[in-house]
Amino acid sequence: MADYQTIRTGAGTRAAEIDQGLRAHMNKVYGTMSVGMVITGLAAWSFAGLATTADPSGATAQIANDTFLTQFGQAIYASPLRWLIMFAPLIMVFAFGAVINRISAAGAQLFFYTFAVLMGLSLSSIFIVYTGVSIAQTFLITAIAFAGLSLWGYTTKKDISGWGSFLIMGVIGLIVASIVNIFLASPAIMFAISALGVLIFAALTAYDTQRIKNDYIQHAHSMDREWLAKSAIMGALNLYLDFINLFMFLLSFMGNRE
Repeated sequence: MADYQTIRTGAGTRAAEIDQGLRAHMNKVYGTMSVGMVITGLAAWSFAGLATTADPSGATAQIANDTFLTQFGQAIYASPLRWLIMFAPLIMVFAFGAVINRISAAGAQLFFYTFAVLMGLSLSSIFIVYTGVSIAQTFLITAIAFAGLSLWGYTTKKDISGWGSFLIMGVIGLIVASIVNIFLASPAIMFAISALGVLIFAALTAYDTQRIKNDYIQHAHSMDREWLAKSAIMGALNLYLDFINLFMFLLSFMGNRE
């Protein structure tokens, strides 16, 4: 009886340690993601400020009654460089997945924050296209939706791991359709892409949250600090991308243009 009680006590202690470690791991994931979001927001706002001016002297183009593009704005929005800026974040995501096992946790974190700056540059045009109020409103709605979806993914007893392959195929389809629509410029296709994008990245938010949780639990018996740190950064990147894409697709519906 004493041995059985000792086993039960040991198992309970181990389960408590895993729960405590999981909470710390998820806090690290959300904390890293939040820092990345702040970096992206500040970078986007700063780059948009550098790209526009109210002074027509030295400006390269007029984009509104009292707004002109600077030489920097001309370079990032109206020159061939804009294609590199547009696709560079996607290239970095694939590169991150390829090198994550070969770099240190500190290197992975630096890579993520560099990616957040580049994403800010890529998204900076929203401060020119949309009003500040609509951007703030859409961000708040996205944050509320993201929190609810992530909480559901973390707490649900339903196994949603089977969603993964369908969601990845959906993301690939969105990327292909978006590239095609760059040349077609069809409002109907853009509407369909945005609607599907909201649904896909809402589902991915819940899916990724559950996957991050399950990955930690499955490796809890053999993990080391380096693995834990890199796993948290990769999880933060996944949720960061879910949030950014959900925000951008919602902004296409809700944003008021300048």
